[in-house]
Amino acid sequence: MMGEEGDSPAMSIPTENATVLPKRSRLRAILLGIGAAGMLVAMASDALAVLGRHVGFTLPGSIELFQVAAVVALSMAILLASLNDRHAAVDLLVGRASPRTARVLFLIGRLALTLAFTLLCAGSIWVSADLWSTHEMTEIRAIPLRPFRLFWILCSGAAALHFAAQFAKALRR
Repeated sequence: MMGEEGDSPAMSIPTENATVLPKRSRLRAILLGIGAAGMLVAMASDALAVLGRHVGFTLPGSIELFQVAAVVALSMAILLASLNDRHAAVDLLVGRASPRTARVLFLIGRLALTLAFTLLCAGSIWVSADLWSTHEMTEIRAIPLRPFRLFWILCSGAAALHFAAQFAKALRR
């Protein structure tokens, strides 16, 4: 397997256990708390709306509440998965490859992740720039969307920077 004692240091790549955020880190706890709060708000607003339909009251704008809370929860999930190297991966090829091939596959993967998150961030910046002067808000609750767009841009940009740093570090080995 990769990252074991027998691998040469020049060919070693991060393993499943290589994380940027230790399990007991304060930053990890804060990011996890923000994401969990977003998920709880999303679930609560949706649950109240469903309950209301059954007992005779409405929760106007429940879909809007769900959507903005989901942006927070999903942005945090992507950032935490990135910082902890926990994105979905298929080890079928890498597990059978030589250390040199595994390193090349690792570099290609990190470059692809860097480009993907960079493009997501750039596209989000482009959309935000186009809509910035419109003071975009949700229709029913009038929730301003700027802060949520900026939050997503920060999270996707941080993920892109993380993978770019991993790529650069692996290139120097």
